[in-house]
Amino acid sequence: MRQLRHLLSAADLDRETAVALLDTAASMAATQEREMKKLPTLRGRTVVNLFFEDSTRTRISFETAAKRLSADVINFAAKGSSVSKGESLKDTALTLQAMGADAVVVRHQASGAPHRLAHAGWVESAVVNAGDGTHQHPTQALLDAFTIRQHLVGAGDAGVGKDLAGLHVAIVGDVLHSRVARSNVDLLGTLGARVTLVAPPTLLPVGVETWRCDASYHLDEVIAEGRPDAIMMLRVQRERMGSAGGAASDGAPTSRPTTGFFPSPLEYTRAYGLDARRVAMLPEHAIVMHPGPMNRGLEISADAADSPRAVITEQVSNGVAVRMAVLYHLLAGERGAQ
Repeated sequence: MRQLRHLLSAADLDRETAVALLDTAASMAATQEREMKKLPTLRGRTVVNLFFEDSTRTRISFETAAKRLSADVINFAAKGSSVSKGESLKDTALTLQAMGADAVVVRHQASGAPHRLAHAGWVESAVVNAGDGTHQHPTQALLDAFTIRQHLVGAGDAGVGKDLAGLHVAIVGDVLHSRVARSNVDLLGTLGARVTLVAPPTLLPVGVETWRCDASYHLDEVIAEGRPDAIMMLRVQRERMGSAGGAASDGAPTSRPTTGFFPSPLEYTRAYGLDARRVAMLPEHAIVMHPGPMNRGLEISADAADSPRAVITEQVSNGVAVRMAVLYHLLAGERGAQ
């Protein structure tokens, strides 16, 4: 595989590189089953988590991955820092460069910010995109592909060395605001899977017909006729819709008015929510996925989220192994090859 300099987009990965990352993640996952989980690979290296958007699982996952590889970790949150006082991305980057960061993991509300950081000449560090606006989230796509491969490819060898050719993955929900959907369409297509996006017309992006996937407005039809091997439910991103309605505190959908993306949360759940009835319609081997956090009672019911088909908690745990693999390939260099 070619040596990675940065990881900014799932579209940057060719098949060979993507499979090599998944294979390395499988090796990393195996080390995490040992009593001593730490590896000395990145001892002396510094990884900075630069998060301009709130995150829990992604930040902790990257922090855990770096520490398991023995790297020094600096967590930098925009809130309470100089950024909240008006410091620019450039000045923040120059500060990190002065600190000697070897890798910068960045999450930013603006699409393209990690690309700018990587190519503006402000830092010499490797840059990993941990989510930028509605654009890309490549490590999420990698951990999703890793989870799919674990369950659906090569029972004996966990699919090592293999792609996802021949599998059908349905991605359902708020595609318009989802960087996870964009990244998965890119990566799953590269790995040979067929992807179908399912959403109301208002939540499909303009130009989706040019993407490397199919699109449908009818979830029941896709499940019954498309027979997906995996179904991935997307969170309805109310924070990107303005004052949209959503789920009540007990998880039940409310009837508060939305901003026009769909008539009401109840109508959305009826048409596009995954419930026990729809889970029962899936092929017996099919798995249920969600990138989290979940709106229980809106895009996914409690029955579906907690069903034996669901691999949602596995996605979280697989995120550590995948991010270990990414940092390993970015920073280990010749030592990693050896």
